[in-house]
Amino acid sequence: MAPLLQSAGHEVTGLDTNLFANSTFTVAPADYPTLTVDLRDVQAEHLAGFDAVIHLAALSNDPLGSLDPALTYDINHKASVRLAEFARAAGVRRFLYSSSCSVYGSAGDELVTEEAPLAPVTPYGESKVWVEAELVNMADSTFCPVFLRNATAYGVSPCLRSDLVLNDFVGAAVTTGTIVVKSDGSALRPLVHIGDISGAFLAALEAPEDAVRGEAFNVGRTDENFTVRELAELVRAGVPGSDVTFGTGGKDSRSYRVSFEKIRRHVPGFVPQWTVAAGIEELRAAYEAQGTTQADLNSRYVRLHELKRQQDAGALDATLRPRKLAAASA
Repeated sequence: MAPLLQSAGHEVTGLDTNLFANSTFTVAPADYPTLTVDLRDVQAEHLAGFDAVIHLAALSNDPLGSLDPALTYDINHKASVRLAEFARAAGVRRFLYSSSCSVYGSAGDELVTEEAPLAPVTPYGESKVWVEAELVNMADSTFCPVFLRNATAYGVSPCLRSDLVLNDFVGAAVTTGTIVVKSDGSALRPLVHIGDISGAFLAALEAPEDAVRGEAFNVGRTDENFTVRELAELVRAGVPGSDVTFGTGGKDSRSYRVSFEKIRRHVPGFVPQWTVAAGIEELRAAYEAQGTTQADLNSRYVRLHELKRQQDAGALDATLRPRKLAAASA
């Protein structure tokens, strides 16, 4: 996202604790000015002079969010609301919040819009709902929060995640020849490429405030809703010689088919560029070019496993703070 923002003429500063610096894939991320600050320690002075905040930081998926629900709420909910409050106090006008289609929980087969009931089934999904509910009440003529409910991400990036369904399936197909579906494959998922997520944030950043203030937007393409079984079959077709097997995990309660028409109408600057088929080819080519192994995909590219590795090595404490930062904070 940072290179895209910069290429559009914006000055970019990061805020990160660099927990996943070991997860670099292909080339290292570009070097930008960065504040090395834990989200929970941000103060208003860190945000002074900025026009916008793009808030992407969180325990970033359902298994990781379930690692410690109390910690998930502390980071994903409380620290996110606190960040918005400090941003508003510092004079930041626009606050783009990375939400998720997981807020719809178990919505069934019907297309859900942004007006559908929110029924999250995990701590991660709940935290997104709670943040949206608090931030929408902060919206006024001087503060413009926007909620981008991303579909399930996929695609190659400098800091790869293999704990995403399409990235996982393609990785397994390339490295082992077998795509393992751990459920019955009936759950529905909308998919969106990381490049299109980045494009949506740029479009929401540049859209007229009155068009986006206090609004939630699903981010993706309406024609890119699939069952997990369909995704596995698409990967099998895209990686010659691979096969699909099904585990005994049963039915996944997280199932939703999502409409993405609202962002198309209200934020015309967002035009998705990717399809799942193109993403499968991108991932296959990248995994093969990098000589990626199954061990890589099961360790440093899985957020939960990487954090546990750092905890076991003594680099992180029980609250996921780097020990050197925790000592300095204390």
